[in-house]
Amino acid sequence: MERMFAEKEQFWAKLIVFVSVLVPVLVAVLFRLPQVNLELPFDVKLLPKFHAIINASVSVLLVLSFYFIRQKNVKVHRICNITALVLSALFLVSYVTYHTLTESTRYGGEGVIKYVYYFILLTHIVLAALILPLILFTFLRAFAGNFSAHRRLARWTMPLWLYVSVTGVIVYLMISPYY
Repeated sequence: MERMFAEKEQFWAKLIVFVSVLVPVLVAVLFRLPQVNLELPFDVKLLPKFHAIINASVSVLLVLSFYFIRQKNVKVHRICNITALVLSALFLVSYVTYHTLTESTRYGGEGVIKYVYYFILLTHIVLAALILPLILFTFLRAFAGNFSAHRRLARWTMPLWLYVSVTGVIVYLMISPYY
């Protein structure tokens, strides 16, 4: 598998750049479209809690991944990271679904806490958009067998990805009373 990625690394790099531009553009466009009325077999208002659970799970997986690579357990490190990536992709699909089907919830806090909330939310959104190519390039380096480049990139990717996942939970906890 490593050889397949190494041989086609330039193709994968171009695909990563394309996807990394396309995803935030599509999310921005979806936020501008009118709300869709679609009947689902569950209450879509459950999705924010689901998103927080996914973000919390990703946070735990990233911490475990760091622990296992420090223990030189590459196999479990890889499983943690692949699982975190799959959960993050599931989060993205669910997040887009939720915001396509419902109106945005306004934060109702006042005073200093309002500014804290918006600071956390803003940094979360900006870093969530920026982290995608870092995550994908970090994975590409690992799958291509370029572990020195993987380690150099992972030193930035892991803490930023962890920040995005943890702040996702914090944003949910702060806004959940206003749903």
